[in-house]
Amino acid sequence: MSVVRTEPAPRSLGDLIAPYVAFAAKAFSREATYRMEVFTNIGSLVVRLYLMKAVWTALYAQNAPPPAGVPLHAVLTYTCVALLMSLVLEIDGTRAIREKIREGTIATDLMKPISLPLYFFSDGVGMTLLHALLIVPALLVSLTIVHIDVPAPPVLAAFAFSFLLGYLVNFTLNFLMNCSAFWTLEGFAVQLMVRWVSDLLSGQIVPLIFFPGVLQRIVLALPFAAIYSTPLLIYLGNIPPGGYVAAFAVQAGWLATFGLLSALVWRAAQRRVVVQGG
Repeated sequence: MSVVRTEPAPRSLGDLIAPYVAFAAKAFSREATYRMEVFTNIGSLVVRLYLMKAVWTALYAQNAPPPAGVPLHAVLTYTCVALLMSLVLEIDGTRAIREKIREGTIATDLMKPISLPLYFFSDGVGMTLLHALLIVPALLVSLTIVHIDVPAPPVLAAFAFSFLLGYLVNFTLNFLMNCSAFWTLEGFAVQLMVRWVSDLLSGQIVPLIFFPGVLQRIVLALPFAAIYSTPLLIYLGNIPPGGYVAAFAVQAGWLATFGLLSALVWRAAQRRVVVQGG
């Protein structure tokens, strides 16, 4: 009697991504339970927008002509859109890496039949989707404070694509920073320093085109600009349609660079798991 061995049927793409869709849905539900935090985020954004409007209005009242040829209504639009973007970009699903390392659960997680980097990504996407919904009420409230210029649909589409690339660059950067906890057991200080630098040099607070001369070229060439500055300059029209491909290529280049570094660091980190705690 011969024994016929049957090979397991190959898993479809849907089967492969189903666990990560479930992880994202779970993260969405988890974040939705913190209703007070939702209202706090919107309130914080409105307060920051009001303060930034007051600061820019006072600065423009003392300066003529406007810096870099950007009028006051445009810089207020820039500020408002940047704050709305921050509702999404300030979400860091990879912070769970250092939490798991500190608790010692990373060792058992590495034995599970899933990709942990994809788990962190899907968890972050779930949290991001909820906070993306906050953009609607936050925008409605923001319109009572400032008037927002709305570009043509093709520009909005280019902005959305650039925003997606910036989101992925931001994720890989956060992933790299949190992976430092494999060596230090606590990567919060490293990430905090990088976040401070990023807030200043990404264009989130001050448009990078306001920087003078050589300094402007330097900050625009840094990876932080790919997160906020590029999408925002596309939105304002400072990057014309003829420059979209080059702008996207720079963002994609930084994404590929950080993606490769993340893969190398993650491979090295798995060989250096230090379990702390019980």
